[in-house]
Amino acid sequence: MKHIVKSGETLAIIAKNYRRTLGQILASNPGISNPHFIYPGQAINIPGIPNPESIPYQIIVSKNAKTLTLLKNNIVQKVYPIAIGRMVTQTPVGEFVIVNREPNPGGPYGAMWLSLSKVGYGIHGTNNPASIGKAVSKGCIRMYNKDVLELAKIVPNGTRVIIRY
Repeated sequence: MKHIVKSGETLAIIAKNYRRTLGQILASNPGISNPHFIYPGQAINIPGIPNPESIPYQIIVSKNAKTLTLLKNNIVQKVYPIAIGRMVTQTPVGEFVIVNREPNPGGPYGAMWLSLSKVGYGIHGTNNPASIGKAVSKGCIRMYNKDVLELAKIVPNGTRVIIRY
């Protein structure tokens, strides 16, 4: 897939966000002669993650409604209730992709963890189902365990995730 560099990003940050090494990013971008010089708007190849345009699925998260909507070919397939970040640890707004997954990650993350292309953030289950529908997380998107397992079976890595107010 291609990542478009945003203001303030470095190759190290981009690599970390996509859970890749700096070496992997540089190997996939032979035109970068100086890894310390990238610019906003520059396209960076991210190895090992499918192009989101090739995936029929998309996820829209509404922070205000506290819902996660799964679309296939822009048609709503299902709407799930979620929990979002607290006021001091807000869920980030923007466009991300699912970069990897981990079943049974332990702790408060429930039955599945789907990493987003922003380090430290993901879509995951919960060991506290009463939290769904509230703003209580450290910024991640919480789902009922059955829902996140269902979602993880449907969407592949590379699926676009748009988080809105």
